[in-house]
Amino acid sequence: MTSTATLDTSSTGASNTTQVYRIFIKATPQAIWDAITKPEWTQRFGYGLRDEFELRPGGKYRGHANQGMIEMGMGGVIVDGEVIEADPPHKLVMTWRMAIDPSLAQEGWTRLTYEIVEGRGGVSRLSVIHDLAGRPGHAAMVAGDQQGPGANGGWLWILSDLKSLLESGAQMTTASRLEPPQQ
Repeated sequence: MTSTATLDTSSTGASNTTQVYRIFIKATPQAIWDAITKPEWTQRFGYGLRDEFELRPGGKYRGHANQGMIEMGMGGVIVDGEVIEADPPHKLVMTWRMAIDPSLAQEGWTRLTYEIVEGRGGVSRLSVIHDLAGRPGHAAMVAGDQQGPGANGGWLWILSDLKSLLESGAQMTTASRLEPPQQ
């Protein structure tokens, strides 16, 4: 079965951007929810952050550096935010910002929504809606447009890696999580 993550960028200018990503995964909504919200799963795909959530309105969200990031001198909290809404295993709404980068942290928080819908045949749809209005640095980074250490494929790469992990039990790539996937 082949499917890919898609990107729909709606914009009325550089300061008003919402990025929408949708991917179909042969997994239950609960399996997808667990992969997104449980630290033992989050560190197995994408950038390998150890994400910790307090899954209640007002609860904290923290994404902690992986070992490769620590070895590069990037310790501590990489991303942070606050849970706005948690409706397991269907919807998670939160604030989100890149805390490790001072210029991005200064841009402030964005709004990130995960929506999980069960489909037919054991396939579920995961939508990631990232409201990046007035946050051009964050918008470039999560779209995979940013260059430099730690830059990568953004949400498309993360979601593709999540799909690979849930469907096959293995990461999409064995390359370092700090390097872009090989073409």
